[in-house]
Amino acid sequence: MKILIINGANLNLLGRRQPEIYGRESFEEYLEALRARYSAHTIDYFQSNIEGEIVDKLQAADGHYDGIVLNAGGYTHTSVVIRDAIAAIGTSVVEVHISSILAREEFRHVSLIAPVAKGSIMGFGMESYRLAVENIIG
Repeated sequence: MKILIINGANLNLLGRRQPEIYGRESFEEYLEALRARYSAHTIDYFQSNIEGEIVDKLQAADGHYDGIVLNAGGYTHTSVVIRDAIAAIGTSVVEVHISSILAREEFRHVSLIAPVAKGSIMGFGMESYRLAVENIIG
């Protein structure tokens, strides 16, 4: 299977940003282990701090991947355009969050993405990505 992981704003700082919430491992380190674990599958990765680039990547991925794992970061709570891009494509998107957005500040409790995603996984640290990959590969 072919899977695309998309990380949104500030997730390029994983391992350095608020390690008490997000941990000390960089995403690149985690991705290497994830790819090794699922070596029979292709796992591509894209990160951007720019909302429009995430929309472009979602649209370009449609029909080229079996599933998309998306951690939109703060855009989860604000981006109607990312929500609309997910609704417009045929490739399933699994929403992922490292922390539980429901256990954090109130403004983080609402996900604009959840209603158009196949499902949401949150609160399991980096393992949230593995759980999403497991869901896609079945």
